Amino acid sequence: MAHLSLILGGARSGKSARALALAARPPHVFIATAEALDDEMAERIRRHKAERAASWGLAEAPLDLAGAIRAHAGERMTLVVDCLTLWLSNLMHHGRDVEAETEVLLAELVAAPGRVVLVSNEVGMGLAPTDPLGRAFRDAQGRLNQCVAEFADDVEFVVAGLPLVLKGAP
Repeated sequence: MAHLSLILGGARSGKSARALALAARPPHVFIATAEALDDEMAERIRRHKAERAASWGLAEAPLDLAGAIRAHAGERMTLVVDCLTLWLSNLMHHGRDVEAETEVLLAELVAAPGRVVLVSNEVGMGLAPTDPLGRAFRDAQGRLNQCVAEFADDVEFVVAGLPLVLKGAP
């Protein structure tokens, strides 16, 4: 069974840097859920890649996150999933069944050997979205974060680059 860590926070809070720090010792694989659908996102992805040492493996999993975890997990391996928020957005964009996909992901996380560090945005602390799709996304993200946090060994909330331990050992 994997040791699961969930890193939560707002945009640009330092979540990704914290996840990379927790997984600094190789072997490690970065599982990216983002897709470069425009120039701005391509630049963000380029900057994220530059932040990682050459020792990092890379798997791209915009939709099949459970499959990527299954393919790369190992007893001595650490996986960093960045991030659950984009994965959820991708699922909703493609009309996938979010609850079913979440169940598959949770089953894979529980069965995976090694360590998995998951990054996710906390989107429920701001203003309520004004449109139905925005509200549906916010609600789905909150449910996803709660489900993962329940199974996680450690949960941290990152603000201004500083981690606050919510669950588990610091």
